[in-house]
Amino acid sequence: MGRRRSVWSRIRLTSLRLRLVVVFGLVALTAAVSASGIAYWLNREAVLTRAQDAVLRDFQQEMRNRASALPAHPTQEQLQRTAGQMANSSQRFSVLLVAEDSGGRTVTGNSDLGTFTLDDVPSSLRTAVNRRQPGSSGEKPTYHLYWQRIVEDGRPYLVGGARVVDGGPTGYMLKSLEPEAKDLNSLAWSLGIATALALVGAALLAQAAATTVLKPVHRLGIAARRLGEGKLDTRLRVSGTDELAELSRTFNRTAEALEKKVADMSSREEASRRFVADMSHELRTPLTAITAVTEVLEEELDAETGSVDPMIEPAVRLVVSETRRLNDLVENLMEVTRFDAGTARLVLDHVDLADQITACIDARAWLDAVELDAERGLMANLDPRRLDVILANLIGNALKHGGSPVRVAVRTDGEDLLIQVRDHGPGIPEEVLPHVFDRFYKASASRPRSEGSGLGLSIAMENAHIHGGGITAANSPEGGAVFTLRLPRDASSLVEDGGDRADGGPGGDGEAAEAGEGGER
Repeated sequence: MGRRRSVWSRIRLTSLRLRLVVVFGLVALTAAVSASGIAYWLNREAVLTRAQDAVLRDFQQEMRNRASALPAHPTQEQLQRTAGQMANSSQRFSVLLVAEDSGGRTVTGNSDLGTFTLDDVPSSLRTAVNRRQPGSSGEKPTYHLYWQRIVEDGRPYLVGGARVVDGGPTGYMLKSLEPEAKDLNSLAWSLGIATALALVGAALLAQAAATTVLKPVHRLGIAARRLGEGKLDTRLRVSGTDELAELSRTFNRTAEALEKKVADMSSREEASRRFVADMSHELRTPLTAITAVTEVLEEELDAETGSVDPMIEPAVRLVVSETRRLNDLVENLMEVTRFDAGTARLVLDHVDLADQITACIDARAWLDAVELDAERGLMANLDPRRLDVILANLIGNALKHGGSPVRVAVRTDGEDLLIQVRDHGPGIPEEVLPHVFDRFYKASASRPRSEGSGLGLSIAMENAHIHGGGITAANSPEGGAVFTLRLPRDASSLVEDGGDRADGGPGGDGEAAEAGEGGER
């Protein structure tokens, strides 16, 4: 399977090479075929014309010397003898003589004992030979010599004819052109072989040219792929002064600039993350003290003695609520910082999903507002703390924005778990759906403040991603919003060897995010 993939990969990578070979081959084939065709046509005309002229010249000479010496009304024996004498010329052609005897009968003489007859002569040629041509001024009418090439039984022949002036016999000649045809066939084979050799040579030349041209392009493709994989120190070796060398120099300059820019951005991002983490940690100490004070104030507010001045009671309640909100925001910022820094780890445990969801709802006193549809005994190997964070944010968000009753349903889909959280509110506007998991997203500019930090759904999504899953948001056809959490039943493959597998390990990276702090609708 791997070898087959390698072959297909090579074909894909050499597609430009194949195109170059095909183009070179087509150009060479066109040039060779054109040259061979022209050469064959010129040689064919030269060979046939030379043979034809020699035969016709000899035949015409024999007609003048021998056929014209016959009497006006020769006998068949005279015609037969004269035809044999004419056929013994240097060109060795067959002769047929036709005349009228003294009795007005048509008599013929054949040099080949009847194998060459008038039926072998095309009728158009006989008509042309017997047509009297008017002579020029002061001269007698005359007859012309005519010829025609024919093919019989797959063999080429030359047929010629002429007539003696003043009532002499008419002579026809038949000459085989098979030797010339064989010579032309040999020439065609030679030109075909030369064309094939030219095509092979062009393919080899194209292969060599493609190797020379495409090797730098192949190196450039490998370097670009390595650069895309994050290996920003990739550089090309530059040699020469041609366009490919200039392309390599441009790539090196681009890679160098990109490496510098990414390094600057990484350093600034790292400094930003470090600042947020340090700021969050620094805020936790005074927040701890402030939280303790606000708890005392809250107890005073709830005490029956009423020791708090009614005039400042609203201010005290505001301080208490804002302190809680600030504390939640700091915890969420620390959680987000760990995700951004890549230090968040899974602490896996085998949990019963129905018990885990019930514990999450019970801990936040939502039992009366949430309906649970989950089968008991459905086990999963997950991080229970992070699952609690996801569920708390999804259910809290549904209660805050959609209202009760909120329905939580658990299903299995192969090796995955599907947990749906549906409310019965107005749903999520279509323009808001793509942004519900964005950090600090506010659906309405008129509501810049909210009770949550605006990070809850974002943290829920990050916790789903670290499990190898995800969350989708949609509107139910029956009304209300539906959040669907998809998680693998066993996330152990995502934990590194020697990673955290039990509570209290390094994966316990902070308190759980508070519920109901998702992005605003």
